[in-house]
Amino acid sequence: MSRLATIDRRAATWGVVAVLVALAIAVLGSANLRWFDAALVGYLFGTLFAIFGVVYRYTVWLQRPPTARLNRRGWEAFRRPGRRARNAAGLPGLVAGNLLAQRFIAGRSRSRWFAHQLVFWGCVLAALVTFPLVFGLLHFESVGQDGRRYRAFVTELGTLSFDSRSVLGWIVFHLLDISAVLVLAGVFVFLGRRLRDPGALAVERSNDFLALAGLFAVSITGLALTASNLWMEGRFYVFLNTAHALTVILGLMYIPFGKLFHIFQRPANLGVTYYKREGAEGPKQACARCGEPFASRLQMTDIKEVLPDVGFDYSLPEGGNYQDHCPACRRRLVALAQSRAVGGFG
Repeated sequence: MSRLATIDRRAATWGVVAVLVALAIAVLGSANLRWFDAALVGYLFGTLFAIFGVVYRYTVWLQRPPTARLNRRGWEAFRRPGRRARNAAGLPGLVAGNLLAQRFIAGRSRSRWFAHQLVFWGCVLAALVTFPLVFGLLHFESVGQDGRRYRAFVTELGTLSFDSRSVLGWIVFHLLDISAVLVLAGVFVFLGRRLRDPGALAVERSNDFLALAGLFAVSITGLALTASNLWMEGRFYVFLNTAHALTVILGLMYIPFGKLFHIFQRPANLGVTYYKREGAEGPKQACARCGEPFASRLQMTDIKEVLPDVGFDYSLPEGGNYQDHCPACRRRLVALAQSRAVGGFG
């Protein structure tokens, strides 16, 4: 019980530092809170909570023996002398393919990839609008005496100006609605797949629908606000505004603890790509029983060193390690051990 209650001081320190940096950005970026919207205080609280939680959990995650080993090996492979220029040149392609296009998902399921893309770009678009507004980094001012013309300011730097009734103006003021439509479309594709695909149903977990429910609630209440403003003469606006704020804040607070945390874990996979390349170009591990190569020696060495740190020691009494055997020989060894245990299968 005491172990469960222990707080990682290093992770907590980094979390507090991240929150202080975020507060400094909010104060300085909004010209000492001049452009900070007091109506967004609740969103700011949820954002700061999410920042602390994400940094805390990410720091703890990086300290786990397997993750720490992969992280170190990834950086070593990236900085390998003679390969740095090639690795750096290939990094934009990895970012585009693995993080933006998410091609690795397309190989598993086209519908799953399409749903991920809809949710991913919808959330990215919403974040690019919401967080600058919450931190006071983005605001709009009317231009001259024309009540229809606005200019967007990033901190105190004026950027584009536009007519609020033009196509550009409609897009600017409805970016969050566009992102909500993208997210909702992705959520419905996910739900349809989970309800129809036997494979998805077989591995369903109790909290898998929670992230989808949260994304649905945030999107639908946001769209309801726009509907109230445009077509309902403001009816139920106060209630809908409160409900939307609550769903967003709870969603932000859920991120560090739920399934959406993989958003922050995924970039670390870029280092795994370099690690795999390093292992593929290095010597192979030969099976101790049949002599056939089955994996990179780098990977198997790391596995044998890390497993004892997490409570699994596969060292053999007669010397060597169970991990030195290829998968086929491991199955044979298990079968032989079971046969001896029951006095033979014949």
